[in-house]
Amino acid sequence: MSYNDIFIMGWNLNGVMLVINFMLAMKMMKNTDIVQASKEHDRLSELKQELEQYYPNRSYETLISYFIPFTAFYRVSWRLYEMKVFFDTNSDTNMFDFMVYKYQRDIQLAKNK
Repeated sequence: MSYNDIFIMGWNLNGVMLVINFMLAMKMMKNTDIVQASKEHDRLSELKQELEQYYPNRSYETLISYFIPFTAFYRVSWRLYEMKVFFDTNSDTNMFDFMVYKYQRDIQLAKNK
């Protein structure tokens, strides 16, 4: 297997993870009404702004990870595993609860550094 084949396979896996992310986002948006979605958006925006104080280049790092072979694949695979464990541990929760948990946990880790 040549280096080109490895890079192409890595970018293909990154593309698959991008599609999976997009499908999860669409499923989440379809399952909530507009009023609930706007409340959730406001809450997540507050948490995101607080997190960006600690990690100002976080969005650029995420975008760059999709251009480096295999990086987004491993990153999203780990996030899917975290989601599965979260939903198995906490019954009657949804994606919004996981996102709030993840933001709060990341903020707490940044504060402790």
